[in-house]
Amino acid sequence: MHTYNKAVILLNMGGPNSLDEVSTFLRNMFADPCILSLKNNFFRSMLGNVIVNTRIEKSKKIYEKIGGYSPLTDITFKLTQKLQARNPHTFYTYAMRYVPPYALAVMQEIMQKNINDIILISMYPQYSSTTTYSSFQDIAAALQQLHFTPHITTIERYGTHPLFIKSLAQSIKVTLGNSNPQDFVLILSAHSVPTSRIKKGDPYQKECEESRTLLEQELHTNNIFFKDIQLSYQSKVGPVQWIGPYTDSIIKAAAPHNIIVYPLSFTIDNSETKYELAIQYSELAKSLGVQDYRVCECLNDSDIFVHFIETLIHDNETT
Repeated sequence: MHTYNKAVILLNMGGPNSLDEVSTFLRNMFADPCILSLKNNFFRSMLGNVIVNTRIEKSKKIYEKIGGYSPLTDITFKLTQKLQARNPHTFYTYAMRYVPPYALAVMQEIMQKNINDIILISMYPQYSSTTTYSSFQDIAAALQQLHFTPHITTIERYGTHPLFIKSLAQSIKVTLGNSNPQDFVLILSAHSVPTSRIKKGDPYQKECEESRTLLEQELHTNNIFFKDIQLSYQSKVGPVQWIGPYTDSIIKAAAPHNIIVYPLSFTIDNSETKYELAIQYSELAKSLGVQDYRVCECLNDSDIFVHFIETLIHDNETT
């Protein structure tokens, strides 16, 4: 058996790997108390079932339009393979919150490899109780169930890390190409969260705003000046109030100017980027007279993101 010094686990919510898995994904997501914050388990289960039953067919149609599955798991696997090839002494893997591979199975594999030093890296750049905290709690529950007590290092946020900001600016620069940035409005679209979460102290909105400020500064340092830069939020679910402004409203306000969208709170492409931003909002923009609408890819398994993850690991080992 190959001997590893440590394990690195990339944490994300996951996405359906087939149309048959859409139901599992939705049921697990809306059973998560970090998503539906009802204290009563019975009422949370009832509400979760209602939401799933009303969304499942619509969700399947969305995934059909992007190939029948979420690209998230496949891209994450490629990312870990690239990291593994560059550092064979570290075991790189990933755990998803709502679809396989689940935290419990990943931890069982690490135990079998006799690894007792683990680094957990959130794939969510900005911290939120709905995403980052949920994934870390999932890992903690798996460790408790297995009576496994390795040394754990957590990397739970990096939305203001200089190299991360440089990586985003580089991605935007690639999407811009030889076009004049003054001809475009740049929209930084982040996943929204319920306003009630922010009022209870969730730092997510503040961290998204910090990322936006630093990214604008980095772009200006590179002499890239857009007509305007707007931070917006997408993927609202249900009748409760979510933080805004919403991305579709910002697109309407920016039209008919050309638009570039960067998915600020996502590191790996998923249905929110490949369908909501690249298809749904593209159609909206064109209906409003926008001649040039572009969506940047997430960092995915790019060399710049591989280098950034290695930097995060190195920084945490030397502090």
